[in-house]
Amino acid sequence: MRYLRAMSRESVSVISAPLSPAERSLAPDVARGAMLGFIAVANVSFYLWGRPLDVYGNIADAGSVDRVALFVEQLLMAERSRPMFAILYGFGIAVMASRATARGLGPSAVRALLARRSLWLIAFGVLHAALLFAGDVLAPYGATGLVALTLVLLPSAALRAWLWGTSAVVVLVTLPILAFLGSGASMDDATLAGEQAAGSEYLANVAYGLIASAAGIAFALLLLAYLPLVIVGILVQRAGWLERPAAHVPSLRRVFWSALVMNLVSSTPVALIALGVWRPSEGVAVVAGYLTLLGGMYAGLGYVCGFALLARRWDARGRRGVPGALAALGARSLTGYLGQSILLAPVLAPWGLGLGDGLGYLAAYGLAVGAWLVTVVVAVLLERQGLRGPFEVLLRRLTYPRTRT
Repeated sequence: MRYLRAMSRESVSVISAPLSPAERSLAPDVARGAMLGFIAVANVSFYLWGRPLDVYGNIADAGSVDRVALFVEQLLMAERSRPMFAILYGFGIAVMASRATARGLGPSAVRALLARRSLWLIAFGVLHAALLFAGDVLAPYGATGLVALTLVLLPSAALRAWLWGTSAVVVLVTLPILAFLGSGASMDDATLAGEQAAGSEYLANVAYGLIASAAGIAFALLLLAYLPLVIVGILVQRAGWLERPAAHVPSLRRVFWSALVMNLVSSTPVALIALGVWRPSEGVAVVAGYLTLLGGMYAGLGYVCGFALLARRWDARGRRGVPGALAALGARSLTGYLGQSILLAPVLAPWGLGLGDGLGYLAAYGLAVGAWLVTVVVAVLLERQGLRGPFEVLLRRLTYPRTRT
């Protein structure tokens, strides 16, 4: 609260207007837009219900085509979208702090600004979890932001010390707990059972979402689940990897290719379980789940670097074509993320049209990609009209105090 009081004492006239498309860096927006496609596919399993699950949390009677689709998702996307989201969230925090500092705000006022944004993200996330999607990440990330705001202005050497310390907590404590709770299945698929437990009554789903959101916030604060990756995002911003990718091609390539190898090595065991060709004991499945969670942290950074390399190649085109479409969505990532739930939940959930009943993985992933494409089209139309996303506008109005006249 002292940060919020500090902000009220300082002039807010230095707070800048939102960045125009010409001022925005292409790479982070392309990465955010593509990441939302990963998120849509990874999250859609939450809405599948009405079919038995095996001991690994996968649909027990899935056919061969669905098994292959699940194999690909587990190999390349499961537990990769959340790390990407966390890194880009940290990057955004660093950009926001850097711009506010450059405009003349002192440290207390900068932290106040970040605290307001984090608190409103928590509010958005709790509502999202209660009304649409219990697997929401906005509230846990907002809670992580309340911790990160105390670190964002530290020197890079101190940040790196925090990175190693918090990573040790996550690797030795947080990930083993997640792997145990998932019983060897990815957390994306484990939520499928939670949706079935919530039932078809909407109020039951609201209660379930509130409980899940509270648990996610507690998990983020007590076990620092996302803090190391948020710190990585802050350090990436300071290094200029996303804002000036052309100047960091060797580093970006090194991280991308090494992360791709680690991704395949760490996720293959769980992917083979999903394919149904390997049925290990529960203990071994927990280890497999731990490996994919651990590898996913570095793989998420590798994917971000990969999209930065693509953005460098596309930079000459500007915000046109495929890069422009991805960037348009990336610049409206909050609207895109919430828009996926607005499109999918009423159609698939038991309390809505209930089309998730008996749906297989391939069809579900197709719907997820379709919902993502709808958000891309909407973002492009908004871009052409010079309009920001509605949820971005709302969050900004709630975050920034009104300028004094």
